[in-house]
Amino acid sequence: MASRRKFTPEYRAEAVALVVDSGRSVVEVAKSLGIHENTLKNWVNRAKEQGGVEDESLSLSERAELAKLRKDNAQLQMDNAFLKKAAAWFASENK
Repeated sequence: MASRRKFTPEYRAEAVALVVDSGRSVVEVAKSLGIHENTLKNWVNRAKEQGGVEDESLSLSERAELAKLRKDNAQLQMDNAFLKKAAAWFASENK
């Protein structure tokens, strides 16, 4: 039978801060930290109940801006990937 891992309060607070401050989902942060998503979700909920985390929801204009920025970021990443491939192709052609 597997033993339960113990986490320090500091570790829990940092994990909760990653979820709250980074805007990443609980699932993403849990995977990156190597912990179960329900564990992290419980920590976040407990922190909200205790007042350790402010539950600030985004306004409509902030949500629209965030969606636009995410779309722009995705487009820039695709452009960048294309330019890398084109540069590699030109570099191989000039040999």
